[in-house]
Order: sequence, then C-alpha cells, then structure tokens
Amino acid sequence: MSPCATLQELAAALDAHGLILRSGFAFDEGVAAPPGPRGEPAHAVVLVGDAGDSSWPHFRKWAAAQGPLPDDPLDAWSRAVLDPVAEHCGARAVFPFEKPWLPFQRWAVRAEGLRPSPLGILMHPQFGLWHAWRGALLFDVEMALPTPDNPIHLCDTCVGKDCMNTCPVGAVGEQAFDVAGCAGFLLSGGDCGTIGCRARAACPHGKHRYGDDKIAFHMAARLGSLRET
Repeated sequence: MSPCATLQELAAALDAHGLILRSGFAFDEGVAAPPGPRGEPAHAVVLVGDAGDSSWPHFRKWAAAQGPLPDDPLDAWSRAVLDPVAEHCGARAVFPFEKPWLPFQRWAVRAEGLRPSPLGILMHPQFGLWHAWRGALLFDVEMALPTPDNPIHLCDTCVGKDCMNTCPVGAVGEQAFDVAGCAGFLLSGGDCGTIGCRARAACPHGKHRYGDDKIAFHMAARLGSLRET
C-alpha cells in the first residue's frame, strides 16, 4: 500500500504547496487509460489544482530561489512539486502542458461535474472562474473517489451576464468565444494584456479572484505565446 493510503493524506501532501486535491475517478473497464506508475493502464486519476492565490506564494518563493528562471516557470514549478508527491504516494504525475496531450478538460468535467462558462473556462460552484488544474496523479490501485454531485451551474442563475457585455471587442458571445478577436486585441496593445480579462473580472462570482501580480504573470505568458504563433 502506498504511503498516501487515503485521499486525506494525499490532500495534506498537496496542501503543503498550496495545491488542492480537486477530485478524480476510476477509469472504466475497456477504456484506453494512460499508463500508471508501473507502465500498465492506470486504474484511477486524481486531479490536482489551485484556486485563487492558494499556490501563488509557494510558487513565488520557489521562483526567487531559482536564479535564472526556466522557460515556463509555473509549469516547471508544478513538475518540481508534483513529481515528488507522486513518488511518495506511489503514483505517476502527468501535466496539461506535456505531450502526448491528455484530456484534462474532459477529466475535469467528469470528475467535478462542471460546465463551461461563456468564456470557455469551466465554472466552479465555489471558485467561480478563478481556478486551474496544475496536473494529475495516475494510480494503479483502488482509490475511494467521490462521485460529482451535479453542482448548480452558476451561469444558469446569472441574470446580468456581465461577462458578455464587458469585453471591448465583443469576444464573449452566446454561441462561442471569439478566440481570434481576443488575440487580435491583445496583440494590438489592448490593455487587457496588462490589467487582465475584463469579461472574467466582471463575473459576479469573484471571491477567489487572482491577485494583480498573478493576473499580470498569466497575461504576460498569454501575450508571449501569441507572439510566438
């Protein structure tokens, strides 16, 4: 049995880094699951993420100790944290930024019962739009995983739909998010590239809104990726 025999022990190991055990599920029989720690198809996956600024102080402390930062420092931090947790718990860590790409969004929908917002970001009943998945742990063993309880989709109860009326280029619509329009505005020097997405900030469920430092970091990374394409 692994040292992390229960979800509570795993959650405590993640909490030391400001990370959250989001949820997980057992792969169905006959489904082509990714390899677990022994190289055979994994039995279960547990999603790991953060909300608000829960992990940000831990990342900043790690970054300050690195000297020259590696490319994609937040991804590097995620790997530096989750690989040892996985080894300790008898799991294999996988990440949304590595190939072969794994279906993190579909895993999240199944594990947590979430649905997309008009921005495309999955809306969380507690964290709103201010959350992310930093990785996942694949296990070869049985895990006592909770079943999602079909949470209320906050977008269904939203009257004002402020996120759809705030974007300066009208990228947020009923049918789809205009990715090209958003990217063009950012590349043209639109101030969302520094202050953050107005539509996201307009959502009334903003209790866990990222701090300005974290928003600026993510927007700089977004601009950098757009300029490389």
